Amino acid sequence: MRYLALAALPLLAIACTATRPSPPPAALAQPPVLLPVPEDPTVSFSISFPAGSQMDPPGKEGLAHLTAALMAEGATTRNSYAAILEQLYPMAAGYEVRVDVEQVTFTGRVHRDHVDAFAGLLLDAVLRPAFTAEDFERLRQRTESYLTRTLRYSSDEELGKAALYAELFAGTPYGHLPEGTVAGLKAITPEDVRRFHRAHYTRDTAVLGVGGGFDPALVARLQRELAALPPGRPALPPAPRPQLEGRRVVIVEKAGPATAISFGFPLAVRRGEEAFYPLWVANSWLGEHRNSSSHLYQVIREARGLNYGDYSYLEHFPEGGLRTMPPPNVPRRQQLFEVWIRPVPNDVAHFALRAAVREVERLASEGLDESSFTLTREFLSKYSLHFADTTATRLGYAVDDRFYGIAPPGHLARFRQAMAEVTLARVNASVRRHLRPDSMVIAIVTENAAALAEALANEAASPITYATPKSPEVLAEDEIIARYPLRIRREDIRIVPVEEMFER
Repeated sequence: MRYLALAALPLLAIACTATRPSPPPAALAQPPVLLPVPEDPTVSFSISFPAGSQMDPPGKEGLAHLTAALMAEGATTRNSYAAILEQLYPMAAGYEVRVDVEQVTFTGRVHRDHVDAFAGLLLDAVLRPAFTAEDFERLRQRTESYLTRTLRYSSDEELGKAALYAELFAGTPYGHLPEGTVAGLKAITPEDVRRFHRAHYTRDTAVLGVGGGFDPALVARLQRELAALPPGRPALPPAPRPQLEGRRVVIVEKAGPATAISFGFPLAVRRGEEAFYPLWVANSWLGEHRNSSSHLYQVIREARGLNYGDYSYLEHFPEGGLRTMPPPNVPRRQQLFEVWIRPVPNDVAHFALRAAVREVERLASEGLDESSFTLTREFLSKYSLHFADTTATRLGYAVDDRFYGIAPPGHLARFRQAMAEVTLARVNASVRRHLRPDSMVIAIVTENAAALAEALANEAASPITYATPKSPEVLAEDEIIARYPLRIRREDIRIVPVEEMFER
């Protein structure tokens, strides 16, 4: 009897195990963003994570960017990077990553004939990066070279915009470029990258997007395989709320014949909110990107021929020199109202700054008139159709809708609807409430740093002369602009040698 009783215990355990329900398989916490376009012969992919540069540990600035770069441009545990490129070549396809302060987004597009093989390579990049020593050093050195050579010495326009963001967001998680700092990159180790990947690339934070002529079985496969990511939801830092009093100026001293200028101030409105769309009308009138009919362009470029263009923005707009339309996949909880004055000759930098600030202040105080409003609204109702002219871009906007909490049919449809409904009164009310140019950061890249700082502090006159005749109206306005007060205190001006930019 004793033997029988003891022998029965394992059988009882087996019976109990057999009747216990199996745990449900792991799954992604968020439903996929799907944009079916059956007639599209290609399939577009998007996999995003809240693993942007705001998650960089102090002293390791650039870790988020380097981790993502190694995933997108490095080996996996199944293939060397050379082997990955070799497999992608006959597909005429590839995948890439965008790293911003809030979000990391992997994107790719392939003909549906190659979709299974392509999906396998993309999944490997996200799930099974090898993080080899060779890839680590190659991409770390490339990123450092971008900061110390390309950005400092080859692109004054991007340097000025980077200086604006660094100054305005100093002391916040937004306060360094996604690429990081020179000191931060030097401090990162391969083990830091592996830890960051384990902690921030999780099934609880992943957002999968698929667009084009895809089969539902593909979505099921992607969800199933991405669910193999570890669980976890790292806490986000609070959204930055920069506080400005008056006008701060940072002048990056760098030899060169031209001066690049950017300025801006925090904007307490985001995409999807009611005031955003009326504000876009006002901003489009003032400085729509690449639009030669916008007001700043007419004042600074067309009437006076000082540069190639002058633009303004309600949202972060990276790579402005390469793009004609706003890019998706750069969503932010805190945006700027930003003005970009493309480089002007050094001797007219003070004048150009005054001209641009004056027009922003006039917009903030006077708003638009009926004619300007009507023309701009009609322009935007058609122009907005070009914001997303491919399935991949539309998918990017749909993924951004998830970030901003914009319900279907989403931002693009809401934008067009808003253009049909917006009124001049709403535009000017939004302008009065949200455009506050009395406090701003001004970033300038020039070789005449000390002289320009002195002129700004003293409100020195900045008269201008031309090589060709100008109309009496332009010359009369020049007299006003040359003495227009910028209200900048000497103690709020800082000069930084270009060699020190992005060091820490």
